Amino acid sequence: MISKAVITAAGLGTRMRSMTLIMPKALLPLIRRNETPMLVPIIDLIIARLQEVGVTKFIIIIGRNGRPLIDYLMDKVFTDSLRVQISFTFQEKPLGFGDAVLKAEDFVSSEPFFVHADDGILTDGYSEGVKLYDELRPDALLFLRRVSNPSRYGIAIVRDEGPYNGYRLVKVLNVEEKPSNPKSNIAITAAYIFNRKIFDSLRLINTNRELELTYGIEGIINSGGEVYGLLLNDNSWLSVGDPESYFETINKTFNSNERTNIY
Repeated sequence: MISKAVITAAGLGTRMRSMTLIMPKALLPLIRRNETPMLVPIIDLIIARLQEVGVTKFIIIIGRNGRPLIDYLMDKVFTDSLRVQISFTFQEKPLGFGDAVLKAEDFVSSEPFFVHADDGILTDGYSEGVKLYDELRPDALLFLRRVSNPSRYGIAIVRDEGPYNGYRLVKVLNVEEKPSNPKSNIAITAAYIFNRKIFDSLRLINTNRELELTYGIEGIINSGGEVYGLLLNDNSWLSVGDPESYFETINKTFNSNERTNIY
């Protein structure tokens, strides 16, 4: 059982700047269908999906515009409409995804945990990922998908290990962050399961650039650690990270006839 999750919400949201000057990306609404469509902040959907697979304790990494997100979530906790434990910590400067995750080390302690960005959500795969992690107990489990433009993403070079619950299980041999000449078209989605080895790996990295989470994953592999991936469907990640992706996501959720926790 994985009971803890780290949600990173400290980025400046420069690609959505007209909106993120007003609100954090985590509060951008998606459409959830029940009897009728409802606009729901993406943070609600992320928390709901992680709750479904056993997460009860969350830490949100926030930046300088995080106050509205604190107010929103604390109101839901205090009014008992959100029954989880939530704490917050600050990333004072936007020094990268990996640096944000390092801020959660004391919260995580020695337990396995989810890491999840605030600007996207998986349409499926969470429960299969937890089951796979419990079976294999790797140092990291990545949720992966094939993309047509891999140079925009962190990508994984993998070895196929066969089918797993309708998806593909892969061993991750190497990772690269936004490579100009990608060796793979398999992108790393911004949802992960780690043990605490990721913290040790991130701390060893000496860089004058932003500290990317992929650097820590690469460090785990290079030190002999085990990293596996669950290769999902190509369209399994709904993003609000840039205007084009957000428009596609709103279109998809609005036009879907499915009644799910996402739509």
